[in-house]
Amino acid sequence: MPVAAVNGLTIAYEVDGDLGDVPVLLIHGLGRQLIEWDQELVDRIAASGYFVIRMDNRDVGLSTHFEGKLALGEIRRALERGDDAAVPYLLSDMAADSVGLLDHLGFRAAHVVGVSMGGMIGQTLALDAPERVLSLTSIMASTGSWEVGTPSAAGTRALFHAPPPDDAGAIEATLETRELLATPGTFDAAAERALVTAAINRSFDPAGIGRQLAAIWASGDRTARLRSLDVPTLVIHGTADHFVGISGGEATAGAVP
Repeated sequence: MPVAAVNGLTIAYEVDGDLGDVPVLLIHGLGRQLIEWDQELVDRIAASGYFVIRMDNRDVGLSTHFEGKLALGEIRRALERGDDAAVPYLLSDMAADSVGLLDHLGFRAAHVVGVSMGGMIGQTLALDAPERVLSLTSIMASTGSWEVGTPSAAGTRALFHAPPPDDAGAIEATLETRELLATPGTFDAAAERALVTAAINRSFDPAGIGRQLAAIWASGDRTARLRSLDVPTLVIHGTADHFVGISGGEATAGAVP
């Protein structure tokens, strides 16, 4: 798998389609790897005349992983009080990784599609470097405000429940979470088990997921900045989302002109 030297890190990526076509950058969510994008979706985008770029965000997959397990409860409480909290990086750093990958591949700008945390990275990228974003699609993401996008009780339990340390236990725990995440009535257990098994065999770093979650929290509320966003934007959100409540998508769409 190809890698790029970006911001002092190694970023793993995969590409599909014709290099001469307009690029679409897919940015995945919390703890998700590039192999977890639906291949049929990737193929359909490429067949429509686009060059598809997938990447492992920092701290996941085959990209650079940081070190240290964070005290997430303490970080969350400090941020909710309005205090500072030391975290390894922010969403702006992850957005800069995306810019660095585009530079590595020789693209000035791309259509950016982000899901969950990836949608928040995409928002940040469009705010920090709008000239690099042809369009933004923000899927099941939020604005960074503590007031919107709140997970359900089940979603909160899943977020804060540490997976078992062994691969077999981690696979079972992850499958439970993925079923919660799925649109009701659509969960394909066999297909999801194969995908989860492949992802965990490729890279398993629960502490990295914690560091990504801390980056989301510490990056703050983007609502005011989103009101000045001057990039064509589509917001997609599911009504049954347990991890990022639909109010997060509604707030995003309400803020973007």
